[in-house]
Amino acid sequence: MKKIIDTKHAPAAIGPYSQGVSMGNLVFTSGQLPLVPETMAFVEGGIKEQAAQSLSNLKAVLEESGAALDSVLKTTCFLADMEDFAAFNEVYLEIFGTDAAPARSCVEAARLPKDALVEVEAVAFIK
Repeated sequence: MKKIIDTKHAPAAIGPYSQGVSMGNLVFTSGQLPLVPETMAFVEGGIKEQAAQSLSNLKAVLEESGAALDSVLKTTCFLADMEDFAAFNEVYLEIFGTDAAPARSCVEAARLPKDALVEVEAVAFIK
């Protein structure tokens, strides 16, 4: 049965979508922007700060679903500028490591919502 994921620990949806959806033991998150949930404003700083906030928001949605960062199977990462790839990877590595890192796609997008520098979505399993 399909279950809608909703948590106050991640930004509210800024459109007609859910923060995440689970079915069975799988959870699919919507793209997480670097918005601070309490203010719905971007975290201050550049790509590293925005990447950390997007991944923090992703973690909150996953935890609300019963999943966790270590149960992520696949991420899709969108960067406003591929020149930020190395800096983004530094933050991503801190979160996921290399030993059990999920599969990943990382692409440059012409423009992200609210002109974010980064957006991250994931597919994970609920343990």
